[in-house]
Amino acid sequence: MIIKLLLNALAFYVTAYLVPGFTITGWQSLIIISIVWGILNIILKPILVLLTLPINLMTLGLFTFVINALILMLMGQIIPDFKLSGFGAALLGSVVLSLVSMFLSKLK
Repeated sequence: MIIKLLLNALAFYVTAYLVPGFTITGWQSLIIISIVWGILNIILKPILVLLTLPINLMTLGLFTFVINALILMLMGQIIPDFKLSGFGAALLGSVVLSLVSMFLSKLK
């Protein structure tokens, strides 16, 4: 579990480096962001996926990136050290975060 937390923190760090408008200040906030991301993905994401199932099926699962972007925007409102410049940054951040997380999980 700690390894997954650290991999998520690294994925957020890489995403903040690559995506303009995706800002994280301080390395301590990376751990907080990773914990909140995990909690929201456990509690909120299944509900949103279920509610948007028809759209998700029509887009062959690509709407999941929009759900992740909405969760990222919610995190931007909750966590003071995490800023997003808008929905575009959140959506691009969602895609990059998914790709980086997939790559890092393959290395583990």
